[in-house]
Amino acid sequence: MKKTKLRIGKHHNVDVTRVHSLVIGSGAAGLNAAVQLRNQGIEDVLIVSEGLKMGTSINTGSDKQTYYKSAMCGNDLDAPLAMAKNFFMPGSMHGDLALIEAAVSARGFLNLVNLGVKFPQDAFGQFIGYKTDHDPAQRGTSVGPYTSRDMCRALIAEVKNRKIPVQERVNVVSLLTTGEGKAKRACGALALNAKGELVAFAADNVVFAVGGPGGLYKTSVYPVVQTGAIGIALRAGATAQGLPEAQYGLASTKFRWNVSGTYMQVVPKFVSTDADGKSNPREFMRDYFSDSGKMNSKVFLKGYQWPFDSKKIIGGSSIVDILVYIETALHGRRVFLDYRENPKDFDFKALDEEAYSYLKNSKAFQKTPIARLTHMNPGAIGLYKDHGIDITTEPLEVAVCAQHNNGGLAGNHWWESTNIKHLFPVGEVNGSHGVARPGGSALNSGQVGSIRAAEYIANCYADGDLRMSDFNRAVKAEFRQVSGFLARCEASNESWRAARAELQERMSKAGAHIRSLEGLKQAVKEARAQVETFEASGCKTSNSVERVQAMRNRQLCFAHWIYLAATLHHVNSGVGSRGSAMVQDASGQHAHKRLDKATWSFLPENESFRSKVQETVFSDGKVRNRWVKCRPIPESNLWFETAWADYRAGVIYK
Repeated sequence: MKKTKLRIGKHHNVDVTRVHSLVIGSGAAGLNAAVQLRNQGIEDVLIVSEGLKMGTSINTGSDKQTYYKSAMCGNDLDAPLAMAKNFFMPGSMHGDLALIEAAVSARGFLNLVNLGVKFPQDAFGQFIGYKTDHDPAQRGTSVGPYTSRDMCRALIAEVKNRKIPVQERVNVVSLLTTGEGKAKRACGALALNAKGELVAFAADNVVFAVGGPGGLYKTSVYPVVQTGAIGIALRAGATAQGLPEAQYGLASTKFRWNVSGTYMQVVPKFVSTDADGKSNPREFMRDYFSDSGKMNSKVFLKGYQWPFDSKKIIGGSSIVDILVYIETALHGRRVFLDYRENPKDFDFKALDEEAYSYLKNSKAFQKTPIARLTHMNPGAIGLYKDHGIDITTEPLEVAVCAQHNNGGLAGNHWWESTNIKHLFPVGEVNGSHGVARPGGSALNSGQVGSIRAAEYIANCYADGDLRMSDFNRAVKAEFRQVSGFLARCEASNESWRAARAELQERMSKAGAHIRSLEGLKQAVKEARAQVETFEASGCKTSNSVERVQAMRNRQLCFAHWIYLAATLHHVNSGVGSRGSAMVQDASGQHAHKRLDKATWSFLPENESFRSKVQETVFSDGKVRNRWVKCRPIPESNLWFETAWADYRAGVIYK
């Protein structure tokens, strides 16, 4: 790693850090990428990050946060091809990526075990598993509510042990590229440092580990500190895939946390109020159910059917999400879970057999939801107490929130961007998953992708070939654009919070789990107008913090336009309702007999699109979308002698 200065114009000397491999982001995927690069012999590695305690991985979890891995216990027979088929089956996922995420699963998991993550095992060394959603083989495992946090802590310790340099309080604002067409490549990044000054990084390879797009939504369960930065790569022209494929579900809003598992299985009372959070409380869901037992059974099922699922609308538990959405987004009221009292007329015997048997087997027939929660999962109560919320004495505010983006940037089978060489998106920002995914597979994907990226860099890009003259031209051009934008911000009177609130409101209203063709058409127009207005005038920047927020708004605003345009194309193509999204259409299926039929009918899924993946790219000032065929699961060469020869010759990297 070398530090120099670059003169730009008459008045600017920009600090430049030259490094072989730059890792942007310090979540579980980014940290592992740095460790694996060192494992592969790449010594010149630098991590830049807003902070080691920032982002989703170290700040999130769930009732029992799952890590999805290949089965490693008992008679649970497993093999890469079997696991790959489970990844591939829901649709719109490339088969080679499915096979790799299965084949490298054990390698990524055991690396974490060796680093000290305490995944449970028995006296015989078997790593015990359980079934998670979309999982037929008990591949799930967990260390509790904070699995990803423990992963980060172990990886941070290893980064420090390896003396891998980390620069914190660095906010990357631009991805730098050189070349055109097939010759286009990443060459580094432009960033704001802690003082709000622009600095540059020249790199032969960029590992892009910036996480999911948490900052795009008004109702979001992403940690507040996780805004994401996919817009930086989209602005640079990186191809994305599957952007409309995401996951949404019920979560608390004061402290952002999924209310899955036992939070629902104890059957709390759902109450809505006026906007002040106090006036006119009522159990709003009772308006839609003549049988309270059926209503309470749907609430129970949300425990392990947590994500909104278009297949579970009619007669299923996803009607709960719709009713909460109507109450909050359309009626402007606030919704709370009250664990202190049962729903009116609550009766265990009125529950459906599945709910009744579960509570009976769990010996959870206590008189109140909070008593049942204390019995089944006292840690779930303690978790909220740790964040200043006592659900034994106060209700818990919830909404339907964005939780995970299955789509993201498009990478090949080595996790290299499909159209920008030397750029490796890893973790959630890589759009490897399709319509649905097994619960916990995102953590697996981040570890697998970072291993693959490091291996390819070490075997194909070890000899740095970046010409500094090319980098200098790229950084000078981008520096002028960013400096011009920041100069315009100095004359602006708009707060960054107002600009962000506008785009977040639009995304949650039109681009989340409830979608319509007309709503998206209008949203895309408004989004593009906001991009143009914001680029022209920015937002107020009177200090270094506001400079960072202005640049963050710039990429978020751009990203929300791209996401909405991709979602409009998705709906306009006739895909219908699938995964965690419902497409409203009066000609479709009626969601519920007590909802207005014209508004709350939805299109069924067109299953022919399962064999296709949507690609999105920004080029020549336009958002371009297209459908491509899913690459099939490869037929592997499993004859040892020839496979060994190919490996020795490096054929696998070509």
